Amino acid sequence: MAADRARLVSIDELPSHLVLDILTSGRLNASDLACLEQTSRMFRGNHGFSPQNFGSLVDFAAFQLCSSHTIFCSLHLNAQKELFDRCRENWKRVLRFLQAVEQSSDIVETSAGNMQITTGRYHTLLISDSSVYSCGSSLCGVLGQGPDITQCVAFSRINFPTTSRVLHVSASHNHAAFVMHSGEVFICGDNSSYCCGHGEVGRAIFRPRLVEALKGVSCKQVATGLSFTAFLTNQGHVYTCGINTHGQLGHGDSVDRPTPKIVGLLEGVGSVVQIASGPSYTLAVMNDGTVYSFGSGSNFCLGHGEQHNESLPRVIQSFKRKNIHVVRVSAGDEHAIALDSNGFAYTWGKGYCGALGQGDEIDKTTPTQLNGMKGHLVVQVCARKRKTFVLVDDGSVFGFGWMGFGSLGFTDKGASDKVMKPEMLNSLRGERISQISTGLYHSVAVTKTGLVYGFGDNERAQLGHDSLRGCLKPTRIIVDKTRDEDAAGTIH
Repeated sequence: MAADRARLVSIDELPSHLVLDILTSGRLNASDLACLEQTSRMFRGNHGFSPQNFGSLVDFAAFQLCSSHTIFCSLHLNAQKELFDRCRENWKRVLRFLQAVEQSSDIVETSAGNMQITTGRYHTLLISDSSVYSCGSSLCGVLGQGPDITQCVAFSRINFPTTSRVLHVSASHNHAAFVMHSGEVFICGDNSSYCCGHGEVGRAIFRPRLVEALKGVSCKQVATGLSFTAFLTNQGHVYTCGINTHGQLGHGDSVDRPTPKIVGLLEGVGSVVQIASGPSYTLAVMNDGTVYSFGSGSNFCLGHGEQHNESLPRVIQSFKRKNIHVVRVSAGDEHAIALDSNGFAYTWGKGYCGALGQGDEIDKTTPTQLNGMKGHLVVQVCARKRKTFVLVDDGSVFGFGWMGFGSLGFTDKGASDKVMKPEMLNSLRGERISQISTGLYHSVAVTKTGLVYGFGDNERAQLGHDSLRGCLKPTRIIVDKTRDEDAAGTIH
C-alpha cells in the first residue's frame, strides 16, 4: 500500500549538499542555526560534510551566509578578520551581529511576525506583519487616522489607499512617512513647510498620501526631521524635501524644496546604505563605511569639531582617519551616536545630562568611542532628546542620559535623574530585545517573541494605555489587531 511505502526521512539521511542548500537558503537566522546544532547530531562536529577548518556543517553554513551578507561584503579583509576575532572566532555570532544590525533600522524578525517600532514626539508607530498601527497625540495628522481623530489611546490600524504592504516607517515631531514594499512612499502630517513632498503647502494631511514626485523611484527607507524629509532609494541615492533653513537638505543652499530632489554630491561619491535625521541635520552612511553630515552645526551634531552649518554633505573625518567603518547612525535632538563594523559605539554632540555616556556632561565636538560598552557587541544605537539607548547582541539594553519622566526605564532612579554612563536596564533583563526607539519622554521596545513594552510619559497615550499617566517600569502594550477604526479607543 502507498501508506506502507511512505516513510518520513530523517534530516540525518539527506545528502549533505541538500542540507547545506537548506541552511544557506536565507530563510534561517543565526538563532535557527544554533537550535539546529543542538537538536541533531548531524550538525554537531565535522562529519566530513564541511571543510576541515570548520567545526561543523552549521559553522560552514554560517560562514557562507556571512560571506554573502551585504554588510560583511562591504568590509575590507582586515575588517572582516577583526569582526571574526571580536566575535570570538564564532561564525554564528558574526551572523547574529550582521543580521541584528541590518534589522536595527528596519523590520525585525520576531516569533510573532515581522515588526518595527518608531516613536515621535508624543506618538508611536508600529509595523506588525506589514500593517501599521499608531497611538498617542494626532497633532497635525501624524497618526494618519483622519481629520476627526485628535488622540488614539490604543494602537489603531492605519488604512492606506493601496494594497501594498508597509516596509518601513519613520516618525518625527510633526509628520510621519511610510515606505511600501512596492518602493512607494506615503506621508501624512503637518505640510506647512513642504515636508510631505506633495508640492503644496498650507494644510495638514490627515491620512497617508502618496508622494507623486517620486513616481518611478523605488525607496527603501525614510528619515523624518523637523519639517523636512530624507528618502533613501534602493539604488543608494538620497532625496530630500521640506524646510532648508540650515542646509539640512544637502543641496548647497538654504532654499526650501516643495518636492523631493536628489542630493547630488552623495550621488557622485557612492552608494548610501542608511540615513538618519535630527531636528535640523542629516547623517548618511555610505557602503564603504564613511559618514557624511549636513545641516545645522549647533551642538556639534555634525561631528566636524565646529558648529558651522553645512549645506552640502561633508565627510566626518574622525572616522575616516581612524579607518572606522560605520554601519549605522542615530541622530538625536542635540547629539548623535554611531555603530561600527566591530560592534563599537561612538557619541558626539551636547553632553548635557550624560547623554553621551562618557561619565560627564562635557560636549564632544567629534565622535568619541563609548568606553563603557567596549566589552559588549553593540547591534543597535538610538539617540533622541538628552538620552541614548544601546542594544547588544544578547538582547540586553543599556541606557544613559536624562531619565525624563522615566523614559530610560530604570526603576531604581527618580523620574528626573541623570545616568552618566551606560547601565543595563534590569527592568528588561528577562526579555531579549530586538529593537528599541525613544521619543521626547517615552520609549518603546520589541522583544524577540514579538511583545511590545513601553515606559516613560503616557500623558497623551503615546504608550497605548488609556488609564496610565506614566510608566517608570516597562509595561506591556497590547496590540489588538481585531479592533476596527471606530472601536480603536480614539478620543475625538
